[in-house]
Amino acid sequence: MIVEVSGLRKSYGAGETAHLAIADVSFSVEQGEFLCIVGPSGCGKTTLLRCLSGLMPPTSGSVEVQGRVVRQPPEEMALVFQEYNRSLFPWMSVRGNVEFPLKKKMRSKAERRTAADDALTAVGLSGAADKYPWQLSGGMQQRVAIARAISYRPEILLMDEPFASVDAQTRIELEDLILKVRDSFGMTVLFVTHDIDEAVYLADRVVILSRSPTRVQEVLGVPLPRPRHQTTTKELPEYVHLRGHVFRAIMGGDQRPDENAQLRRGPHD
Repeated sequence: MIVEVSGLRKSYGAGETAHLAIADVSFSVEQGEFLCIVGPSGCGKTTLLRCLSGLMPPTSGSVEVQGRVVRQPPEEMALVFQEYNRSLFPWMSVRGNVEFPLKKKMRSKAERRTAADDALTAVGLSGAADKYPWQLSGGMQQRVAIARAISYRPEILLMDEPFASVDAQTRIELEDLILKVRDSFGMTVLFVTHDIDEAVYLADRVVILSRSPTRVQEVLGVPLPRPRHQTTTKELPEYVHLRGHVFRAIMGGDQRPDENAQLRRGPHD
């Protein structure tokens, strides 16, 4: 396992005014896996991701990356947030934004430039390196944020509802882009989303969270064939079945009695 989450609990405040956001969350992530995390609105998905990334300490429990307890953002991990326009520096060129996190790892300017250009090529922005973020569309800005995250070849990519602020067509393009990037760079991806269709389309497994205070309701395997396609994959009866399963779990409805155990297995079981 590359990531192990054990008994994670997070509360804010103390005494009678304390707010319990995450009650008990445990799951593991395999090397190279695409894991989506879904749950009801306000259930604490972003709080969980901040604990996973080391940006926020849990009240109890632990997060381990490759056997080491996370107490600060691990070097082998990169994050992509929903608000891409706030994460990019408007006074820097696109290439400058992508090179920025490389300064600590790569002393050579030529090496940083090569890594940045490779990352921009991977996200389809090789022709935009000298532009500024404010000159790009929202979808292109998010591509820049993804390029910056993958420029130093992290082993783990955390994504917090990264496509929630773009239009439907751009979202489809970015979903397929991140699958291509994951395959090209061999990364492990933890992807937080509120969109059930997106979670089932992208994931090897889906972690379904309960309402706040958050617990893991279920870890659902997604045994859909790869590569996936926006039309043919979503027309599969298995896709429709899985989508309905996740929807009922999130909405608190009863599960169908014929749903079999295979759905709960991971891709390597």
